[in-house]
Amino acid sequence: MISLKFSTLLVLTVLCFSRVSSASSDTFFINCGSPENATVNNRTFVSDSNLGREINVSTGGVSVTTTESNSLPPGTESTLFQTARVFSNESTYRFTINQHGWFLIRLYFQPFASSSPRDLTSARFSVSSQNFTLFRHNKPSTTSVVKEYTLKISATTLSLHFRPETGSFAFVNALEVFKLPENLLPEEAGLISTTTKSLKLSAHAMETVSRINMGNLSVSRGQDKLWRQWDADSTYMGVAHFGFPVVNLKAVNFSAGGNITEDIAPVYVYGTATRLNSDLDPTNNANLTWTFKVDPGFDYFLRFHFCNIIVDPFGIEREISFNIYVNSERVESIDMSAEVANDTFGAPSFVDAVMRKVNKGSLNLSIGGVQNVYPVSFINGFEIMKLSNDKKSLDASDAVLPKGKKSSKPSIGLIAGVSAALCVALVFGVVLLSFCIRRRRRRRQIQTGDEEIKQQNETGESLIFSSSKIGYRYPLALIKEATDDFNESLVIGVGGFGKVYKGVLRDKTEIAVKRAAPKSRQGLAEFKTEIEMLSQFRHRHLVSLIGYCDENSEMIIVYEYMEKGTLKDHLYDSENQRLSWRQRLEICVGAARGLHYLHTGSTRAVIHRDVKSANILLDESFMAKVADFGLSKTGPDLDQTHVSTAVKGSFGYLDPEYLTRQQLTEKSDVYSFGVVMLEVLCGRPVIDPSLPRERVNLIEWAMKLVKKGKMEEIIDPFLDGKVKLEEVKKYCELTEKCLAQDGVERPTMGDLLWNLEFMLQVQAKDEKAAMVDDGPEASVVGSTVQFSVNGMGDIEGVSMSKVFARMVVGEETRERD
Repeated sequence: MISLKFSTLLVLTVLCFSRVSSASSDTFFINCGSPENATVNNRTFVSDSNLGREINVSTGGVSVTTTESNSLPPGTESTLFQTARVFSNESTYRFTINQHGWFLIRLYFQPFASSSPRDLTSARFSVSSQNFTLFRHNKPSTTSVVKEYTLKISATTLSLHFRPETGSFAFVNALEVFKLPENLLPEEAGLISTTTKSLKLSAHAMETVSRINMGNLSVSRGQDKLWRQWDADSTYMGVAHFGFPVVNLKAVNFSAGGNITEDIAPVYVYGTATRLNSDLDPTNNANLTWTFKVDPGFDYFLRFHFCNIIVDPFGIEREISFNIYVNSERVESIDMSAEVANDTFGAPSFVDAVMRKVNKGSLNLSIGGVQNVYPVSFINGFEIMKLSNDKKSLDASDAVLPKGKKSSKPSIGLIAGVSAALCVALVFGVVLLSFCIRRRRRRRQIQTGDEEIKQQNETGESLIFSSSKIGYRYPLALIKEATDDFNESLVIGVGGFGKVYKGVLRDKTEIAVKRAAPKSRQGLAEFKTEIEMLSQFRHRHLVSLIGYCDENSEMIIVYEYMEKGTLKDHLYDSENQRLSWRQRLEICVGAARGLHYLHTGSTRAVIHRDVKSANILLDESFMAKVADFGLSKTGPDLDQTHVSTAVKGSFGYLDPEYLTRQQLTEKSDVYSFGVVMLEVLCGRPVIDPSLPRERVNLIEWAMKLVKKGKMEEIIDPFLDGKVKLEEVKKYCELTEKCLAQDGVERPTMGDLLWNLEFMLQVQAKDEKAAMVDDGPEASVVGSTVQFSVNGMGDIEGVSMSKVFARMVVGEETRERD
């Protein structure tokens, strides 16, 4: 017998109630306060007034009946809300248990008006079971509520304690206690993003927070073997048009799901799903997200339900591979491709996990396609259960929060004081908010639009870098002279920032002038970032900054001129010279050197954040230089793994890990560089809507063929017969590593550089051998790359006669995203 925490004034000992499950005799349904039994969903709820000697009612408990039946909730369960058992003193329901295991407890509450002088809405009480606090200081809502708890019972009795607050009372309309089927819940579950592998669930009580059926269909208790209510997911979905419902009940095949039965979830859950609308984003970057309210400071047991009712093994789509995330942490990678290949259609499955210490009031569930695979992403159902904490409590007032955070439910003693303080703070807050809004508007105006004209003082000097020693500031008149007043015939490029013009200074130095458009998506902050970044670094494979101009609201950056344009222009622009395989390798090596220097050339790494073929420029000898540093960001400190920042970059090149978690690392550049490597090999854009659907996404199309060993089908036709298949295979293996879904699985830029240099050396040897074999008439294009594993020696020998010698970033605090 478990000792009770409180003295029992009223004990209702339940020895035998309605037994409706043939699998277990430990099943009890009680219609509280009613003189009659009630049948609900083929279950008989036994009156607690007709149990005779089995319930001692000599003290305290009274029954009440509603006088406003029309106000009760609709549905078959309304019968259970017509009466209630009211306790003025601490009272206990005690159930005799024959079999140990997981038990489910459901408590029904409906504060109705009655002939009794008691107003049920004023009840204040706590409920506990087996020394676990289920809730305390409960104030009933004005609508019906069904609370559900799960406990692992190893004793001979299960007790439910109702404890009214002083001067108040407790009540309950109905209750259920029954043993759950074996194997419904595990003994332990794996933890998300922690060094500890698992958590023992049986040591905790659990409260059902949400039970969701995807596909925008609710499932009633009568449609579930365990009488669970499943809510439709549409209420919780973030961006509704990112997903669409799928219904295919006939496809569900429990016999193919191993030991999974409808006890886990009914056919109405596994036969419906919400699928990611991949047509909105063929690059797989979009995620479908649901948001649920939770109490902060607790651990949560999560169950994800999956059933392939979408991809028919005889259909066109053959692969299902996607990730599931909770609060931006990856929980699992789901791969059903093998099931599709084995003609296993409609087999239910589920994944269990525990999210530790959720410290905010919401929990986000997301699904998203794995890069390289067509995004057939879906989920059928989702369950959230709160776990009791070290205080053996499930009540929000007992939450254990990190320092600096408080429970979302303040103690009753603080409510009056807080309310008074809020009244005063409200008036002050309105005044402060008005001031902040005006100040913020003013700051934005200074940074954008016409107010940027005010960046010069009365003498015409720059205010953008007024306290720094950033390099040469060109007069606007000189820039106009160099570009023939921004003659459109001199435009050599167009981007998000604006247009790029070719110019010639008076000393015949050729320059590239990047001029921000009046309505540029890039603002003053990125203009400053690019100038500050470039002024710090001098490297053979980084574009050199010559100067800038911020006169008369202009935002102009002056670079060294790169005669051959962008790498992109030479990969799939028929009007430009096509590149040999060796030239492509040299360009990859050069760009990798520049990025490696950014990552390792200073105390804190610099992450480019916009690596793409359009931002790799080529000089007259096709030597590569990385350009466009407007989105660059300083990397994490030594004691940190990432930088948390808003997602920015170019469509098709974004690191999926950065996109989903908003956590930026050097590996984000590695991923983008892997996309560039694919472009170099295939000679086609990352996204090409003009191609058939299965070929629109370069990464998806190319990686599918690579995995099948058909590398020859993705090689640029221009290179046909000009590159050895063995070299292509090694190149693809390296590219695939760069495109790994998890950043930790990608190589560093240094490792990537070493491998590329080795490939280039092998290619050079092959060409040299070919020269010997072919005789003196053979010729080889000279290499522009000098080999250096760390890439640091390239600083030496840089000609700076046409650019200013040195620029130093001042002490001004940098504005970053």
